Amino acid sequence: MFLLDSDSQLDCLSHLLEAGDAVSSTVDPSGQSPAHVAAWGGQASWLLWLLQTGADANQQDSYGETPVHKAAKAGSLECISVLVASEARLEICNNEGKTAEELAWASGFPECGRLLETLTYIQRCGSSAVGRAPRHGGEPFHCTLAGQKRASSSPGAQDGKRRREW
Repeated sequence: MFLLDSDSQLDCLSHLLEAGDAVSSTVDPSGQSPAHVAAWGGQASWLLWLLQTGADANQQDSYGETPVHKAAKAGSLECISVLVASEARLEICNNEGKTAEELAWASGFPECGRLLETLTYIQRCGSSAVGRAPRHGGEPFHCTLAGQKRASSSPGAQDGKRRREW
C-alpha cells in the first residue's frame, strides 16, 4: 500500500479498512484519519483513492490539523494538489492558530508555502472581486476572474498592438 512511520499505524489502517469502517474514521488516539496518514507520508495516489471513496479532506485531528496541514509539514506538493482538487479548505487553522501555508514555511518547505499562498488567494478570489494580494516576500499580484481579459497596453508594445500579461 504505502510506507508508514510505524508498523502500528499500518496495522491500525489495515484493521480499519478490513473492518469496512468509514475512510474518515480515526486510526489512533490523536484523531488521525487514513487521509491524515497518507498526506503525512506523501502518498498522493493513496490519498486520492481515500478522497474518492469518501474521506473528508477537511477532517481535523485532535491537534486541529487537516490532511493539508500534514502534507504541508511533510513538503508534499502532490498531496497538497490532490487535497485542493478535492476541495480542501486552506483557511482552516490548527489549535495553534496556524494555517497549512504557515506550517509549510515554518517546516522549511518554501515551494509548498508558495503553492499554498497562491492557491489560498485563488480560492478567495473565486468568490470575491478582483483585487491585489500580497505575496510572501514579493510584489503583489492580480487575480483575474473567469471571463475577464488580462490584456493591457504597455510602453513596450510594438506598432500599437496590445501586449498580454499572463
